[in-house]
Amino acid sequence: MSTILSIEGPGQVSLVEEKLPDLPDGGFMVATTHSGVSAGTELTYVKGTNPYLSSTWDPSLGLFLEGAPSVGYPVRGIGYMQVGLVVETRTRAVQEGALVAMAYGHRTAYVADPMTDRFVELPEDLDPVLGVYVAHMGPICANGLLHAAHDLHGPAVRHLGDGVRGRRVVVVGAGVVGLLTACFAMSCGAAEVVVVDETPARLATAEALGAGVLAADDDPAVTLKRRWRHGPGDRGADVVFQCRGQARALGLGLKLLRPQGTLVDLAFYTQGAQEVRLGEEFHHNGLTLRCAQIGRVPRGLAHAWDRERLSHETITLLRERGRSLREHLITDLVGFADAPELLTDLAARRRHAIQAVLCDHVEDEGG
Repeated sequence: MSTILSIEGPGQVSLVEEKLPDLPDGGFMVATTHSGVSAGTELTYVKGTNPYLSSTWDPSLGLFLEGAPSVGYPVRGIGYMQVGLVVETRTRAVQEGALVAMAYGHRTAYVADPMTDRFVELPEDLDPVLGVYVAHMGPICANGLLHAAHDLHGPAVRHLGDGVRGRRVVVVGAGVVGLLTACFAMSCGAAEVVVVDETPARLATAEALGAGVLAADDDPAVTLKRRWRHGPGDRGADVVFQCRGQARALGLGLKLLRPQGTLVDLAFYTQGAQEVRLGEEFHHNGLTLRCAQIGRVPRGLAHAWDRERLSHETITLLRERGRSLREHLITDLVGFADAPELLTDLAARRRHAIQAVLCDHVEDEGG
């Protein structure tokens, strides 16, 4: 049996038991050791704001249409940051006792098929708590940098940092996506990385990780454009990574750019965008807005930059900055039994966390 997180309706989260399928030839079974919570995507299901809950997604047209919702309650199996211990295997692809990063949702056990389920075996020197970033979240952030590199070099991209090395970078939003993206940019040789956010505690975390910081309500566009001068009438950030799903954050990101600069958008918006004034900086400075989502790497780079390579880049980052990320980014370790209360509290803003991780044995983690 496996215990699985179930969102029964807006604000209603529970745990249910699920019978595991038989282990097939070529498959393997994992017991979940760590499961990272996405305070963005996952909470939209708890809040009831996810667009899949109110409209039909047509994948062939790439459109949300009026009609029966594509997803209905109960919503089960959400989550894309899992680390599991292989407890039984019928394949040579992975050995019993290995720790693997996967994306199979919040559940205590899972039966995987190597032919259909992607997994990344974690190196022994990597903190397994940080392993929650290897399969999906880290590649999301790395893909943002890849889009910045492609914007500058097209198909000639050779290194993940080609779009930020030696350049002035702003990251808007100091959640997990923003902080990991900032760390990638710093590790890839950006001349300067500044994180902008509205929350002092999150800015303190960004600063502890080594980034410069500015408060969103302190007019950071004026501050940075006075500081970053490229030439007459040419001031501001070379590239902005927009990592907060609020229209005002996108509007601010556009203001921060130098003329003909690029904003790479990694955020997920569930509301309107009245604050995005396309007739102002976007129009007058000839800016570029690019959406970077993990389902698509930049056109022409898919063969060289697949998900496996982005996971490898994530492992490299975690090895380099693991101690700092473990200390400052992982803010909450919670037992799996307490997951429903955690998610409802986060959705209702009764509790705040940068990165919450569900664990099998919290006491072993010092939590």
